Amino acid sequence: MPNKRPYCLTIAGFDPSGGAGILADIKTYEQHRCQGLAVVTANTIQTEDSFEKTEWVTEDTILLQLKTLMSRYKVRFFKIGLIESGEMLEEVLQVIHANCDAPTIIWDPIIGATVGGEFDKNRFSIFLKENKFADLIITPNLPEYESLGLKSSANLVYLKGGHSIKKGHDVLFWKGNQYPFAPKIKTDFQKHGTGCIFSSALLSNLALDYPMIKSCLRAKRYVEKRIVSNPSLLAWHK
Repeated sequence: MPNKRPYCLTIAGFDPSGGAGILADIKTYEQHRCQGLAVVTANTIQTEDSFEKTEWVTEDTILLQLKTLMSRYKVRFFKIGLIESGEMLEEVLQVIHANCDAPTIIWDPIIGATVGGEFDKNRFSIFLKENKFADLIITPNLPEYESLGLKSSANLVYLKGGHSIKKGHDVLFWKGNQYPFAPKIKTDFQKHGTGCIFSSALLSNLALDYPMIKSCLRAKRYVEKRIVSNPSLLAWHK
């Protein structure tokens, strides 16, 4: 067993149910033997099956959290989840690049909560128009993929198939090629936070030096096991 674990830093919202957001990410990192760190971008008032509201953390606090962690820990692997705007996303990316050479960054572009919360779907429009995401690994579901217009512009997109006609069939768009990923487990169980879990599992596998295709497959299988871990909407990570 290695003496050190790679750091994985999540920049995302706090979901008090633990099913999504930074709590789900940290659970996933731990199961992959990665050391999880977190910057809170928002406090959501919700459970796994109801949503009340989002309270955004201020820009100064988000950036101070990030700078403080990066000044102490040598982080190369980052995941960005719920974030207020394209402008805030750009600020976060600037801090990351200023403090880390060649970081690996996953952006999970959340435009709506599965339990009913809605966010401004146009808040990333300027960021996307100015093509400031070329080096990001983007992990949208189908509604996010279509809403953000990623098909013709992003370099590396893992399209999650939970909302597709062929449920559970994912596609990785990478280097001009398409790589399909079929589900191994079929079930009627539903889980809150599977998108968060997938992106943090993918980051974990990349941090552990698995190649891209292998990392995607391992992340997909991890999510499938979480979906069937129990009948409730909250996954068990074990």
